[in-house]
Amino acid sequence: MSDAFEPVRIGIVSVSDRASSGVYVDQGLPALRDWLTRALRNPITFDERLIPDEQAGISAALIELSDAGCSLVLTSGGTGPALRDVTPEATLAVAHKEMPGFGEQMRQISLKFVPTAILSRQVAVIRGQSLIINLPGQPKAIAETLEGLKNAAGESLVPGIFAAVPYCIDLIGGPYLETIDEVCKAFRPKNAQRPQPL
Repeated sequence: MSDAFEPVRIGIVSVSDRASSGVYVDQGLPALRDWLTRALRNPITFDERLIPDEQAGISAALIELSDAGCSLVLTSGGTGPALRDVTPEATLAVAHKEMPGFGEQMRQISLKFVPTAILSRQVAVIRGQSLIINLPGQPKAIAETLEGLKNAAGESLVPGIFAAVPYCIDLIGGPYLETIDEVCKAFRPKNAQRPQPL
C-alpha cells in the first residue's frame, strides 16, 4: 500500500451466540476482513469483536469502537426476526443519526437472490464520526450487499452499498477512502474527488 493513502481504522463485529461460545467457527469476521482488504487501497487497522446476541453487549461494543476512532464499523449477523436477533435494536440505541438508505438498498440487493430478504432488518447509523452498518451473517451475502450485482462482463447491475460509504465518511470528517474499482467503485460528486496518488 502506498503511504499516499490515508490509514483507516475499521471496527468489525460478528454477532453470534454459537460462534462466540465456540460451537462453530465464526465466518463473519474473516469475510469482512477479506472483502475490505480487497476493496480498499488504504492501509487498514482492524478492531475485531466476536460477541453473543445480547443487546447491551452489542451496544457497548459499538460505543467502544466508535470512541476508539473507528471511522467505519461493520456488524455481521443478528438482523433477522428471531427472538435472539437484536443487532438493529442495539445499533439504533447508540445512534446520533439514522441512515435508512443503506438498509433499503441491502434488501433490494438480497431480493434478487431470495424472497426472504424482506425479513432482514439491517440498519445503518452515524455515531459521532463513525458510520455503523449492519450486514447479513452469511459471507456470500456480505460480499453481495457490499459489492452489488454485476453481469458476466463485470458491469454493475445493482450498486452495492459500499459505493456510498467513502463519501459518507468524508461528510462526517473521516479519512479519504480509496476503493479498488474492480471490486467496488466509490461514488463521489466531482467537487469531492481528489486526484489519485501517484
